[in-house]
Amino acid sequence: MSKIHRNGFLALAVSSALGLSSFAQADVLIGVAGPMTGANAAFGEQFWRGASQAAEDINAAGGVNGEKIKLIRADDACEPKQAVAVANRLVDSDKVVGVVGHFCSSSTIPASEVYDEAGIISITPGSTNPQVTERGFNAEFRMCGRDDQQGIVAGDYIVDQLKAQKVAIIHDKDTYGQGLADATRAQLNKRGVKEVLYEGLTRGEKDFNALVTKVRSSGAEVVYFGGLHAEAGPLVRQMREQGVTAKFVSGDGIVTDELVTTAGGAQYVNGVLMTFGADPRLLPDGKAVIEKFRANGYEPEGYTLYSYASVQALAAAFNGAGSTDGEEAAEWLKQNSVKTVMGEKSWDQKGDLKVSDYVMYQWGPDGKYKQL
Repeated sequence: MSKIHRNGFLALAVSSALGLSSFAQADVLIGVAGPMTGANAAFGEQFWRGASQAAEDINAAGGVNGEKIKLIRADDACEPKQAVAVANRLVDSDKVVGVVGHFCSSSTIPASEVYDEAGIISITPGSTNPQVTERGFNAEFRMCGRDDQQGIVAGDYIVDQLKAQKVAIIHDKDTYGQGLADATRAQLNKRGVKEVLYEGLTRGEKDFNALVTKVRSSGAEVVYFGGLHAEAGPLVRQMREQGVTAKFVSGDGIVTDELVTTAGGAQYVNGVLMTFGADPRLLPDGKAVIEKFRANGYEPEGYTLYSYASVQALAAAFNGAGSTDGEEAAEWLKQNSVKTVMGEKSWDQKGDLKVSDYVMYQWGPDGKYKQL
């Protein structure tokens, strides 16, 4: 018998012993986990805003099996140990039946072990490391693509569009950042381009001048960075201040207007390239929701709609299964597609999207990014 089924029988036995109906639940509790504080809090804010609007809209339409969704905010600060503590709290104290999260792959991977053990379905809007879905967990999903898909798009673009032969690869030594950098490096090597520099930096650092000197000495035409905006901003600024004009290319870890702030101005991010899923704000499926966000003075950038769609997926799975049992909901999600603000989504047996849609974006002189 699976862990999830054992937990389900245990819950039924307890409710029966107490003389309670197994359907007498007040709310459908869903955790929203990510960096609500710290250097990457911009992504936590995107998660929370997307999930909150989705819960509000789903509740207004009748909720989940007649019950209302209630969200529980969980701050992991993109720290693995804190993510595990948060996951245990969501399971043991908050009694959630589903989780939208986490953001950093280094947080999602250990936290999802807690959810798997407890039989809780979870879906990450933004963790792209392949290992998130490669460990055989029944109820772990993602609303985004994988780094081994994203790295191919980045590597091919650098070779085919930028025509670069000299590429410096820099990463932040983290599960996500180094994993993405390595995936891009692998594709570049496959295409016949050997990197002229491969270096790691440490999260939280702000002085990259010694690293920039190495980049200049390498003669790199392109600098590829695997990491998040908190380090990408200062790095690209210091490159420009030292006269390094190499194209700066990164991934979906810099998809926030906070990149401009960390860089010190739009002039430093102008021309920066990044891979991300096709802009969901351009799809007709989410038009009404996007207008609702904008009417409230919020631009649903980055992972906002990914988080909204993740709540939609959980709600659809619970409704479709007629239950908040994690394994039943997971099985339903693997057998059915879901209409979301990001279009119709469907998943394979690992919990990965069947279709990944990475494309290239460019930051402009106005400090905004646009899909190329």
